[in-house]
Amino acid sequence: MEEIENIELGIYRRQINEDIRNLVEKYRGIFGGDVPDIDQQRADKLILDAMQESLEIVRKYLAA
Repeated sequence: MEEIENIELGIYRRQINEDIRNLVEKYRGIFGGDVPDIDQQRADKLILDAMQESLEIVRKYLAA
């Protein structure tokens, strides 16, 4: 039998993905508004890298 945590996560996975996409779009808008001639591909990479760093910080916090 599948663990209850995996079942619950499956229910919310779509919402998590949508929330993360919305967060990326939020910061894309901030970047675009501040710098009109922005390299969007580079900005996206910077945003995703920053989000990854933040996830690692949260992961360590939760493991403590």
